[in-house]
Amino acid sequence: MTAFDFLTAAARQAQVMDDTAHRPWPVPEEPWVHAQTWEVLAFLHWRVDAGELARLLPPELPLDTHDGDAWLGITPFVLTNFRPRGIPPLPRISTFPELNVRTYATVDGKPWIWFLTLEAASQLAVEGAKHLYKLPYHHARMSAERRGPFVLFESARPGAAFSVGYRGEGDLFRPEPGSLEHFVTERYCFYTADGGRLYRADIHHPPWQLQLCEATVDLNTIASVALPGAEPHALFSARQDVVVWSLSEVESTGESGRGSPGRPAA
Repeated sequence: MTAFDFLTAAARQAQVMDDTAHRPWPVPEEPWVHAQTWEVLAFLHWRVDAGELARLLPPELPLDTHDGDAWLGITPFVLTNFRPRGIPPLPRISTFPELNVRTYATVDGKPWIWFLTLEAASQLAVEGAKHLYKLPYHHARMSAERRGPFVLFESARPGAAFSVGYRGEGDLFRPEPGSLEHFVTERYCFYTADGGRLYRADIHHPPWQLQLCEATVDLNTIASVALPGAEPHALFSARQDVVVWSLSEVESTGESGRGSPGRPAA
């Protein structure tokens, strides 16, 4: 990241609110609370057993599927320019590698993300996210370095490790509605649970600009379910600016969520 990128990050992040027409529902009325940028992000997805994956979600949240298949995603990236609203990013502490393991559902017409686990190299970020967003974060030893066109990403903590080399290739494209690429990327909130209660936080960013991705997974003991031996479906994003709202408790998921409680959605 150049000095110019660092100095202009706050303005660039705030500008994501200039374009909201692509969202499937309006942005919240209250102001967003913090911003961040995701760089050299790989979306790595595997088809998995829907029944096994559904058991990892609260029973009232229906697992989402695409063309009948359930998907587990692992997303390595470097988080940069993390900052609360109204404060510029601070050198050194606002940038660190992160790794998420996730799956999906659609409730009340809102496609969302469910994080099975999250890891970050920043102890401060881990403790803050656990406190403010009730997310299953873990502190891990992590590295992300460029070697030519490739990103070499590694994460390790007791009982879980992940290592992958990846690069984007080909032209940029926006995922088409109905495609798998759209299914796994264009989601504007996440759910979490704590003490038997459900919570949701909205996020916002421009439409994804993606590339195909060449990825070689060397080690993977972080997935929460058994993965097939096949290579993952892989996508790449060079940079995405994001703003995030505070967490709010969900009183009820309503009756318009897709699928039956605790079962995969059709």
